[in-house]
Amino acid sequence: MLKDLLSQFNTSPILVIDATFTKNEYVPIDLSISNTALQQVDITSADDMENYINQFIQSQGAKVAYGGYLEVRNLYKRSAYFNEQVDPKDERNIHLGIDIWAASGTSILAALDGEIHSFKNNTNHGDYGPCIILKHEIKNQVFYTLYGHLSMASLQGKSVGQKVIKGQEIATLGDKTVNGDYAPHLHFQVIRDIQDKFGDYPGVCSENQLEFYMENCPDPQVILGL
Repeated sequence: MLKDLLSQFNTSPILVIDATFTKNEYVPIDLSISNTALQQVDITSADDMENYINQFIQSQGAKVAYGGYLEVRNLYKRSAYFNEQVDPKDERNIHLGIDIWAASGTSILAALDGEIHSFKNNTNHGDYGPCIILKHEIKNQVFYTLYGHLSMASLQGKSVGQKVIKGQEIATLGDKTVNGDYAPHLHFQVIRDIQDKFGDYPGVCSENQLEFYMENCPDPQVILGL
């Protein structure tokens, strides 16, 4: 199983952003509906969210914030892209990856050896913006890692099938003008079956979809050592 394979990386955690940040400079952040501090923040504003996140990071004596796997968030209510359904259980508000919050321009690294499966600029409001998906094969298991909210320059010079090596810079973080209108961050997601997706894969699901996506998108913290 993919989860068993990923667990083997526990002894050698993987970096997916600028390797000059050490793990003791990371701090977990809660952006869920249960965080009452967000009631004082305009979560529809990328600038306000960036200020909140940066202040939180500084208050913790850290440089990078991370978190969000299976976190239920109100953040997506601002976008019709996530809220086309009437039934509350069809509202897409459960986060399927890990977000790593750092400054725009921060280097993004390949998690593992592999090749570029696909890449695309996803331009819906609240979407990934520029996104790259890598394909990996380890011990006869094929799986994928997704890197969302990148800079436009990150897509330049890329080609499907292009080989990458673990730790190689493959992209940089984008800012709110290109990354779906968010505070700068990396959305990192592990995917077992990419289905028919190209340069995109759901990073947020509904309660009704959760069982499937929990199985298809295991917790990235297993390999990140966070």
